[in-house]
Amino acid sequence: MQEGNIVHLSDATYDQEVLQSATPILVDFYADWCGPCKMIGPVLEEIAADYRGRIKVGKMNVDQNRLVPTRLGVRSIPTLMLYKGGQVVDQMVGAFPKAQIVKFIERWLDPAVS
Repeated sequence: MQEGNIVHLSDATYDQEVLQSATPILVDFYADWCGPCKMIGPVLEEIAADYRGRIKVGKMNVDQNRLVPTRLGVRSIPTLMLYKGGQVVDQMVGAFPKAQIVKFIERWLDPAVS
């Protein structure tokens, strides 16, 4: 399900939306009760808008979807995992400012075509 620029992921949609995505995707593993998760929510929405067409941003609630986070070893939230070609290429754990998240994803994106 898509809300704004964010794709809401579930255990059922993970393979199709993430592993089979031709576009790199940043996945935020979060919980509704998590303060730091709430802090980066608006930042991820901005990043999704700023990088539309270059990267997708997805969110997975770990309380409602336990299979994928358990399989991936997600133990702390928020955890951001960046996928490219269906593989996790990098991850960061914790709440970070926008500039740091942008730097994190820019390392893995192809240069923008102008």
